[in-house]
Amino acid sequence: MPSVTRSYDLIGFGDEVPGILAIVAAAREYRRRTGKHLKSLIMFKGNSQEGVGGHLVRGGLAYLDRSYIPAEIRQTYCLPVFGDPVAIYKEFLQRAYVNQVALDPRQADVTLRQMLSEVGADIISRVEIASVLQNAGKLTGIVLTKGETYLAKQFIDSTVNAELAQAAGVQKLQGFATFGLPDSELPVTLAFETEGLNIQKLRAIELAYLKRFTNPNDAQAQVYVNVAAGSNPTLAASFCSEMMNSQWALKSLYVGQDHADVRCKALSIAYHSFRGKKLSLSESGAILDQANIAILPGDRLSWNAFLCYVTGAQAETLARGAAKPTAAMLNEMQFIEKWLKSLGATVVRPASELYIRHAGNIVGVVEPLRAAQMYEGGVPEEEALGTFGYHLDVRGGITGLGQKASENGLSSVSFHEPPLFNLGIRHALVRNVPNLAVVSPASGFEGYACAAGRIVEFNTAVGQGVGIAAAIALVSGRDLATITNREVRQVLVQTGQLSQIYGRPNYLEASRMGEFETAFA
Repeated sequence: MPSVTRSYDLIGFGDEVPGILAIVAAAREYRRRTGKHLKSLIMFKGNSQEGVGGHLVRGGLAYLDRSYIPAEIRQTYCLPVFGDPVAIYKEFLQRAYVNQVALDPRQADVTLRQMLSEVGADIISRVEIASVLQNAGKLTGIVLTKGETYLAKQFIDSTVNAELAQAAGVQKLQGFATFGLPDSELPVTLAFETEGLNIQKLRAIELAYLKRFTNPNDAQAQVYVNVAAGSNPTLAASFCSEMMNSQWALKSLYVGQDHADVRCKALSIAYHSFRGKKLSLSESGAILDQANIAILPGDRLSWNAFLCYVTGAQAETLARGAAKPTAAMLNEMQFIEKWLKSLGATVVRPASELYIRHAGNIVGVVEPLRAAQMYEGGVPEEEALGTFGYHLDVRGGITGLGQKASENGLSSVSFHEPPLFNLGIRHALVRNVPNLAVVSPASGFEGYACAAGRIVEFNTAVGQGVGIAAAIALVSGRDLATITNREVRQVLVQTGQLSQIYGRPNYLEASRMGEFETAFA
């Protein structure tokens, strides 16, 4: 069979939402500048027949993490609850009919395909990189295992493990190697949807469990708690005390407009006692955690709750395997299905791919991003392309971080104040492969910075900037790595797309984080 070579202006490797929207932003800016159509391609490892849009679509992660904006900042700037997202993310949410946080994966797939179609982008899926072509450090093409070659002038990698960047020789640190913990990694999630169990019914079930678990005279319920606690009386007592707030009211689930937050471990205890397994991620390898639930049309609930423990090496392997769940994960999912059906669910449908939160970080970017800089307020206002706020929360924890911190004389690894920071693109641009950007949790984040840096809303803001930078680079015959935040901002201002900028320094937390990061350097 003769080999096929196709040429493009811009190739996106990976179909995560930030990467897709980066391509759309690039195509629109290119057309604005030249009146011409940008030749662009999205290629990814997953199967497009299962949807386009990475872990939000095939991974079924319907509950979106949104920007956290303190009330006083919202009042000062007259901002809605999640602030003022960048223009392309706002457009995506509107077109996908997102009310607050619930993104229906089916609608997201339709919307992303429409946006790519409008700019004439091509899509190919189920690809494997055989090798890459390079000239004087720059990427010039991708050779696939099927024999086709795809050439381009600029490249954007949106994969969680920076797979194209790695193929191009960019060094990627495994796990949390930036903390000296390459074997430690955040857990992965197999999201699932249920039908037949509406949120009111679920709330009633949880409340019944809560009343029983907090009643010391209910002997059978205390047996269930003891099983989930692995027969550890201290852990059992902490489970029960966490079920009530400071006013001794039961912490039943919070129901919002289109979502619900499970605020205690009652449902988790019920499941783990059913399984006869301790509610401990590191010891049991998988847990049903406190769920974030998106309420979707058609009596569907989407659960972000089933966490699986992985090492740094395992996260990389899963990412390279197109994020497919393992046999052990699917086996545990069968128990979750059985338990949920006993509560009244008629359908329990796991996603076709995993949500991999993090799989290491690249080094050698134009300007790495540290958490201390986030606390300092991020990039200067005159360079800012948007603002984002988020708790530096690492769901499931980082194995070994507490021990390593105490060895370094640090008493705490917790940072409870969320930074609110202005963002740019320089941590996504690769210095030694200057026509490549990595827009994903694997960008040039150091230490705790990836906790906020892994969130889709943040990466989409960066992606919009990188897309515009790619258009500037293509029109001016430059490399992506030479484009500045100011040049991109100028375009956003000219086109009326610049969102409000409201980053705020928190010097106390910046100083604490600076000491923390220095201790681990």
